[in-house]
Amino acid sequence: AGKAGLRDVAHRHDVDFSCLRQWVAAYQIHGVAGLQEKKRQRYSDEFKLTVLKRMHDERLSLRQTAALFDIRQFGIIGLWQRHYEEGAFDASSKPPTKAGRPRKMTTALPPVNAPSIDDESRSRDELLAEVKQLRMEVDYLKKLDALAQKKQRIAQQKKRKS
Repeated sequence: AGKAGLRDVAHRHDVDFSCLRQWVAAYQIHGVAGLQEKKRQRYSDEFKLTVLKRMHDERLSLRQTAALFDIRQFGIIGLWQRHYEEGAFDASSKPPTKAGRPRKMTTALPPVNAPSIDDESRSRDELLAEVKQLRMEVDYLKKLDALAQKKQRIAQQKKRKS
């Protein structure tokens, strides 16, 4: 007894292996409380930053970090990380507006309101933030262009086959 691996146990009980692995990690760190049902939680920006810092400092995976902080959906940490890297961390604290499939991306970017302050009077951090924003916009436009070209190629290939 006790010699079966996680994959064997998951297969025997028809449970997803990754789900079982997450349960085991939660139990090892938090005991029975790690397996009990929790209400949906809202996490403060401070908590999110603490989680991301610990994950980065200790080079933990998303799953390890989720188990350590008793976060049931490890994917949310990846979302926090992406928001943090994009500089839109405040947006991550807003609850999703609607469940289900996200809307299609629009082809037009909203206009960027350029500040009227001249560059010499702006701080280095403000300028770096603007550079980061502009780079993201350029990357977005490049990706959009690549997707449009791909869509056009696929349409042409379908047309040729017809």
